[in-house]
Amino acid sequence: MFPLVYEINTRVWLRKLSDKYQRPVTLGTVPEKEFDFFSSCDFDVIWLMGIWKPSLYSQAIARSHRSLRMAFLKQLENLVPEDIGASPYAVTEYRINPCLGDEKELDIFRQRLSVLGIKLMLDFVPNHLALDNTWLPEHPEYFVTVSNEEQYLDPHSCFEYKRDHYLAHGKDPYFPSWTDTLQLNYANPKTHALMMENLLTVSEKCDAVRCDVAMLILKSVFDTTWAPLAGPMPNEFWPKAIKAVKSRKPDFLFLAESYWNKEWELQQMGFDYTYDKPFYDHITSHPIDITRLREHLKAEWDYRSKLCLFLENHDEPRAAKKLGPNHLVAALILVTSPGMHLIHQGQMEGFRQQLPVQLLRQADESSSDELYDFYRKLFKLTNTAIFTKGKIEMLNLNVHDTSGCIGYRRYDNGESAFVIANFSSTGVEIDVDHKQLETLDKKEHSIFSTKQNLVAASQRKTGIVIKLSQHEGVVINCKD
Repeated sequence: MFPLVYEINTRVWLRKLSDKYQRPVTLGTVPEKEFDFFSSCDFDVIWLMGIWKPSLYSQAIARSHRSLRMAFLKQLENLVPEDIGASPYAVTEYRINPCLGDEKELDIFRQRLSVLGIKLMLDFVPNHLALDNTWLPEHPEYFVTVSNEEQYLDPHSCFEYKRDHYLAHGKDPYFPSWTDTLQLNYANPKTHALMMENLLTVSEKCDAVRCDVAMLILKSVFDTTWAPLAGPMPNEFWPKAIKAVKSRKPDFLFLAESYWNKEWELQQMGFDYTYDKPFYDHITSHPIDITRLREHLKAEWDYRSKLCLFLENHDEPRAAKKLGPNHLVAALILVTSPGMHLIHQGQMEGFRQQLPVQLLRQADESSSDELYDFYRKLFKLTNTAIFTKGKIEMLNLNVHDTSGCIGYRRYDNGESAFVIANFSSTGVEIDVDHKQLETLDKKEHSIFSTKQNLVAASQRKTGIVIKLSQHEGVVINCKD
C-alpha cells in the first residue's frame, strides 16, 4: 500500500485553530472537524512537524539573524519578536513542546487518529542537537570537537562550549553550518547508543518517523565530512536502529529525508520510504524534463515503490507558485505514480508563500476553493487498489519529449488506469496504442480530467486518439 501523508506545521496550525475557535487549542483539544477533514481526504498518515521542546539558543539566533529576518518580513509585514521561535530541527530533548500540550495530549491525538485508521508521524533528527540540549553539560564527548587552530581558521563553524573548548555545529557539507545546533559524533559508539535510545523513545509516541537529513549519518558521508576531526564511524547506525524499533513494532514506518542519490542505500538499510527529490526536480523544472521523468518512473519496482513523492514540503517553494498552470496536472502525476505521496499543509488551498520553519504565525492568504475541491476528488479517485498497490507500465505516445506529454498505465487484478498528461501551453492530439484500449468503447470505463471540459477521445483499431488542452491530464479507468 502506498500511504498518503499530510504534513502539518504544528505550532502554526494550533495557533490558527486557537484564533479560529477563540480558545486555546492544544493537541488534546483539537476540534473534531479537523479529524473529519483527515478522514474525508483518506489520509493514511498525519505528520506533526515540529513538536519537540524548543531551544532558547535557537530562538535567540532566529530573532537576530539578518538573512532569516529578510525571509520573515516577506511573510509578515507586521512582524514582532513573539512571531519568531526556535527551529523545530534544533532539538533540546525528545519531549513535547509545552506550548502544544503535554505527553498525555499527544497520546490523545494519536488515539483519535488511530480510531480513523490513521498513523501518526513525528520527526527524528539524527545528525545534530540544539546548543542547549539536555546531554551536553555531562557529555561533550557525544559531539564533534574542533581544535583551537580549526576554530581560528573558521570561527563560524563551531560553538565555544567552555573556554577554549569548541564543538562543531551541525552541517550539510554543501551548505553553511546550522549555527543553532551541534554535530553529533558518530565516531563514538556512545553516541550511537544515545541516539538509539532517543529513537526508541520517539517510537513509543507515534507510528512513523520522518528522519531529517538521514543520509548525513551514513558511514560514507560521515567519514568524508567528519573523520579528519572525529575519526571514522565504527559501523552504520541505521540498520541496527531500524531493526531495534521494528522488533518492538513491526508495522512502524521509517521515512528518510534523503538526497545525493542515497535513496537506494537507505532503503537497503531498512527505510520503508525515502524522499524522491529527482521526481520533484524533474516535474518542477521549466520546461518540465519529460525524458528524465519518464526514465525515473521506469526505475526498478523494488526501488520505485519505496519513494516518497512530493510537489512541496516545508523546505521547498509552494507548488502553486513553482508550478503555476501546471499545478493540477503535476498533482495528477504525483498521486497516480507509485510510492508514498506527501501533501503539505496549504498545498490544497493553493497558498503561494513559503513559511520559514522558525515562524509561529502565518500571513493570511486567499484560498482556492476550486483547487481544494480538485485535490479532494483526486484523493477519492486514487484511493483504490489499482493506485495503492498497482504496478506501472510506461506508454509510447506519438509525440516527442519536447511536446511536454507523458503517459503510463497503472494496472492491478484485471483493471487498468491510463494516465496521460500534457504539460505544455498548447493543445495536443495523442495516439495511445495499447491492447487494453482497442475496444474501449465496448468496455466499462470512466474518464477523469484535470479540466472541467469533456475529454475528446475517439476509438481506433489499435487504441484511442485523445485530444488534451493545455496543461491537462486525464485518467482513463477500464476493466479487461
